[in-house]
Amino acid sequence: MTGQNYQAILERIHRDITPWRTAGRVADYIPELATVRADHFGMAIVTVDGQVYRTGDADVRFSIQSISKLFACTLAFQLLGDALWKRVGREPSGTAFNSLVQLEFEAGKPRNPFINAGALVVTDVLCRRFVQAETALVNFVRRLSGVPDIDYDLRVAQSELAHAERNRAMAHFMASFGNLEMPADAVIDAYCRQCAISMSCVELARAALFLANGGVSPANGERVLDASSTKRLSALMLTCGTYDAAGDFVYRVGLPAKSGVGGGIVAVLPGEFAVCVWSPGLDATGNSLAGIQALETLTSITERSIF
Repeated sequence: MTGQNYQAILERIHRDITPWRTAGRVADYIPELATVRADHFGMAIVTVDGQVYRTGDADVRFSIQSISKLFACTLAFQLLGDALWKRVGREPSGTAFNSLVQLEFEAGKPRNPFINAGALVVTDVLCRRFVQAETALVNFVRRLSGVPDIDYDLRVAQSELAHAERNRAMAHFMASFGNLEMPADAVIDAYCRQCAISMSCVELARAALFLANGGVSPANGERVLDASSTKRLSALMLTCGTYDAAGDFVYRVGLPAKSGVGGGIVAVLPGEFAVCVWSPGLDATGNSLAGIQALETLTSITERSIF
């Protein structure tokens, strides 16, 4: 990765992104998320050789929400390998992240692990294996990021749990097809705490860096996934990681990524870096409006993507 002045590029993006910073709508169906200021913007790049570049609110922690699905899926894939795909698919959904429509037609098997139904199945796997699935996941991201005090925000978790009717419906519906092994309420509780994990852009980029480094975490040298599994998980991010806007995101940005309604997006360029951007204002599909613009600008300026 020669010839790129990432610090100057991030500062240019921070300056140029201003018109998009308040253009989206902060997630308000989770009341605790609605209290976050819309004008936040942070962005960080961490390279596989350990260089860190940051701008704006890159060190401010925020609710990672569905970005947690990436780490939960990684942990479940470590445990089950390809057997995981007997319970959750690998196809884009074509519907909203919290839709129940396809579950009826597809006998309770979610399309992919990055929509809510699929993430609930993944959480069920973790609940079956660990006494406290959310604690296991927190410990996992602590190791990946090298940051020992990462945790979930109890207020956000309680706010999500109090407004989890649709997720409860999905969990019980999948249980009716035999695709949950643990009690639905226990899975929902763990899932809400998982989504409430709080991390910064720098911490998320570090945690995701194993995907850019052939499956090895630079933070501690841990072999998280083998090279083949790393490729497969990155492919899932590319096709399914940004809700029902994956096609447009790939067209504009060209990187495997996972987004969350907290306004964060983490993306990777294999062999080179992981990048995370945070801006709470969302577009109609639940992705950060300024975040997508920032990532598109990054890959356009650097002329670096997977294509």
